[in-house]
Amino acid sequence: MKDLKDLLPVEAVRLDVGAADWRAAIAVAGRLMVETGVTTEEYTREMVANVEENGPYIVIAPGVAFAHSRPSPAVLTTGMSWVRLAEPVEFGHESNDPVTLVVALAAQDSAAHTSAMAALARLLGDPATAAALATAPTPEALHAVLAGERAEGGPEAPEPPASAEPPASAEPPASAEPLASAGPSASAESSATAPSSAAPEPSSSPEPSPESSPEPSAAEPRAASLHKILTVCGNGVGTSLFLKNTLEQVLDRWGWSRFVTVEATDTISAKGKASGAVALFTSREIARTLGDVGRPVKVVQDFTSTAEVDSVLRDTYDV
Repeated sequence: MKDLKDLLPVEAVRLDVGAADWRAAIAVAGRLMVETGVTTEEYTREMVANVEENGPYIVIAPGVAFAHSRPSPAVLTTGMSWVRLAEPVEFGHESNDPVTLVVALAAQDSAAHTSAMAALARLLGDPATAAALATAPTPEALHAVLAGERAEGGPEAPEPPASAEPPASAEPPASAEPLASAGPSASAESSATAPSSAAPEPSSSPEPSPESSPEPSAAEPRAASLHKILTVCGNGVGTSLFLKNTLEQVLDRWGWSRFVTVEATDTISAKGKASGAVALFTSREIARTLGDVGRPVKVVQDFTSTAEVDSVLRDTYDV
């Protein structure tokens, strides 16, 4: 399985690029993948068509677009490109516009790049690393930050934040019943709300503090019963994997990873799989596409924010 630095070579990085609009920004990212032998030019058209058909759900965090499409013959090998824009452009996203960074992915399947997506989710979710990436003076310096190194003349790669101790109440009680429909049965509009202002917002790290960690209750998963949460995007190989990794970080910190599994999937497959899930986590645009699937559809605005995902998970389990 390839890691991030293998899928994103220095040659696929461009900094401070001018782009007239979102289509032009995606075109630059697509051209880099053509030049590095990852895709044909057709894949760039497929990435643009994905936004035209499904909306700007690829804008996964403030200022960050994750351009991609589904696996196709236009993908020659799994790979990525990175385009930092000189001036921000609008993609049409309600809360995360304007975009200054376009990361593009071309995947032959949903397996080869999972570790790279996990690494990228952690890097962009860490404020110090995100700042280093935003100010890296050269592609080589940026690539060094991605690899956890320090390039000559570039910013020092930040140390990852220390992990919080798991809360004392992380072990779910054996008597807890699984939730058949945690939270309200959400339409795209009813669930498309920002996290409550009461959601925990750690001051120095994204981990929930022990004081704000969920207390055992009847809403927690039963140890003998494995729950499933679906993370959903248009194609099942890009933004859904990003959200899956962020959600798994929160579950790890809660101590619930043994009891709740997360599966990344596409909109069509999600409708068939929803009955076996506790909830579906996705973007506002994809939530509208899904409609009523018989399970709560929870909207996450920032796919890199463990604090926001923590809040949405608390709402799902009413803790």
